[in-house]
Amino acid sequence: MEKHYGQIVELVIRKDGFSITELARLTHVNRRSVYNWFNQKYLKIEIIYRIGCIIKHDFSKDFPDLFTPEDFKDIQNPKPSNYDDCSIWELPNHHIWKDKYISLLEQYNKVLLMHTSISSTKPDDDMSSMVKSY
Repeated sequence: MEKHYGQIVELVIRKDGFSITELARLTHVNRRSVYNWFNQKYLKIEIIYRIGCIIKHDFSKDFPDLFTPEDFKDIQNPKPSNYDDCSIWELPNHHIWKDKYISLLEQYNKVLLMHTSISSTKPDDDMSSMVKSY
């Protein structure tokens, strides 16, 4: 039976509890691309290697025909990471931006609820006058 590279990589990522969003950010792709990788029977060796380095997993055990343990020896003794590799939660003032985001999201939800309740009670032609009042 042939291996499904994408499924193996997905299983390892999920087993390790690594965030798909964080993986996408660190590989400089969007989340959709990561999910597309999971659906591919064959992945490029470079992609598997990059993922292995990011999640600190030795894929030579999962893909002995593609990698040797030597390929992943650097993840055992990591080099000092640069600012780009650190997690968003380790960035200075992350809580300020998180709080601002939550505040804006709550305001947006209030406006959306107000708009929904207004549109369900009034005809559409009255909407233009209501929008001007905002």
